[in-house]
Amino acid sequence: MNSSRQINIAVIGAGGVGKCFLSQLSQLARRRPEPKLVLVYICTSKKAFYSAEYASIPLDTAISSLPSSSQTPLPLFGLAEYLSATSSKTVLIDNTSSQEVAEAYPLFLSRGISIATPNKKAFSGSYKLWQDIFSASAESGARVYHESSVGAGLPVISTLKDLVDTGDEVTKIEGVFSGTMSFLFNSFAPTSGSGGQWSAEVKKAKDLGYTEPDPRDDLNGLDVARKLTILARLAGLEIESPSSFPVQSLIPRELESVASGDEFLEKLPEFDSQMGETKAEAEKEGKVVRFVGSIDVATKQVKVGLEKFDRSHPIAALKGSDNIISFYTKRYGSNPLIIQGAGAGGEVTAMGVTSDLIKVLSQL
Repeated sequence: MNSSRQINIAVIGAGGVGKCFLSQLSQLARRRPEPKLVLVYICTSKKAFYSAEYASIPLDTAISSLPSSSQTPLPLFGLAEYLSATSSKTVLIDNTSSQEVAEAYPLFLSRGISIATPNKKAFSGSYKLWQDIFSASAESGARVYHESSVGAGLPVISTLKDLVDTGDEVTKIEGVFSGTMSFLFNSFAPTSGSGGQWSAEVKKAKDLGYTEPDPRDDLNGLDVARKLTILARLAGLEIESPSSFPVQSLIPRELESVASGDEFLEKLPEFDSQMGETKAEAEKEGKVVRFVGSIDVATKQVKVGLEKFDRSHPIAALKGSDNIISFYTKRYGSNPLIIQGAGAGGEVTAMGVTSDLIKVLSQL
């Protein structure tokens, strides 16, 4: 096989998103036989599968063969060495949320290894890491795409980049950026009916798999703050980190330090009155409360927290765990460009990664 017609693929992370991605990669390889997509490396945090000869790993059995592998993951520097020591172009797929892997992106890119990833930490960490990633990409020509770092498979980042790159002036970005928070508030404060108690809705969301194992990891607002950091930077604001602007936490101060998520859920009913009052205040005004993020580009203000909306507002009318992101720009005037749909889930997140891979393939 001519190495110029072969693209090597390395995958870090074989959990929910990783499994969906490999399934989609298998379909992609069948639909598009050229260039030939060859999986040469796959790993979890403890197991790996690869060969010194870069032998093709069968896509259909890659994950099932990992548990019995005697190989352990290469250190990140060693992986960069391994992947860059072949004449074939290589794409690294990082399906993790690892800070350590994120911080190695400049290393991979400097070696000519392109990246497609849903890892938010790479693009919402320090501003210096953000700069280093795109500087390394520009210098080497390796590509880096991260559509799924905001809104899973929704075309949020590509849309914002298109607006900016074509010279439109983005004035404001606003929306519901968390599938978990969307589900919670659509149940807790629906546009019709009374909704349930806050603690009961949090427990229901946890039981249905919408929240992290410890719901506080959703309720602290940091996930939304990371997404806002990414979008604000793409809109031209030099945001230092997700902690450099106001982020409202919905964790009662008294429960911030309890030992476990289970203990948190056990004690949360004691604080239902706080969220109940917030809901009642909105209802008196004929409104509902939602957990949103907003970026005012002109004033350089970014914030995450509770806001009240008329029941007819698109943000209020969301269903289930959908996300909605509104882009207010000079060209679009008073009617924002709105992107809405499923903003979480393994299949749609992996779809964003697969779409990014296709973009890389078109440019290599």
